[in-house]
Amino acid sequence: MTNKEIKEIYEDELLKLQTELVKWQEHVKATGEKYVIIFEGRDTAGKGGMIKRIMERLNPRVVKIVALGVPSDKEKTQWYFQRYVQHLPSGGEIVIFDRSWYNRAGVEKVMGFCSDSEYREFLKVCPIFERSLAHAGIKIMKYWLSVSAEEQDKRFKERLKSPLKRWKFSEMDLLSREKWQEYSKAKDKMLSATDTNFAPWFMVNTNNKKRGRLNCIRHLLSQVEYDELDYDKIKLPERQVEIDHSNRPPKSHQNWVPDFYAK
Repeated sequence: MTNKEIKEIYEDELLKLQTELVKWQEHVKATGEKYVIIFEGRDTAGKGGMIKRIMERLNPRVVKIVALGVPSDKEKTQWYFQRYVQHLPSGGEIVIFDRSWYNRAGVEKVMGFCSDSEYREFLKVCPIFERSLAHAGIKIMKYWLSVSAEEQDKRFKERLKSPLKRWKFSEMDLLSREKWQEYSKAKDKMLSATDTNFAPWFMVNTNNKKRGRLNCIRHLLSQVEYDELDYDKIKLPERQVEIDHSNRPPKSHQNWVPDFYAK
């Protein structure tokens, strides 16, 4: 499909996919399954927008987003995976990582925030760590959102111009532009070391954000099995009818938000 055609069908297709995501969520909740979904990619690749569309219709008590900031001084002394482990799903939960332990294979490596020995140890241990999660019944899906250098430049410039997007821009973004090739090499090594049959990487072209979102969500749903729950069995009980209103405080004594938009 052309970009124009994608734009025309986007809202309808997204709603259909989100409907299926709700069915999957309810299946996970009912069966006690555990999922981890990881989104990685360069700055401006569309991770936030992708996660937002996935979460839009879902229950945040079942599907949780983890987006950790810079580790504290205490966390820097811990086993590297320790601060991520506490966010792993319990039964009946889906956890989405907006960046994850793969920071060590990307930004930490490129920017020199970890030593070479720590980096090599990560690439060696990470598949073992993820295998242990799989053995514990946690299903892992990993997506790398791929954006071209030209498209990234365009999005960076849009961020600088837009007051709604400017907060996304950081000093690290500037450095990432300067180190494009280093990031490419780090990504290639990461994929080579951590693309396994129990936790494979899937690449998503997000040069067109709408197309990328539809493709990724459709693929995600194709990787899981779920049955639609039977809501026909749910019956609404009769609502209790209030008879005596004398003991209730008058609405005039309550602080109501002004109806600014009243005609």
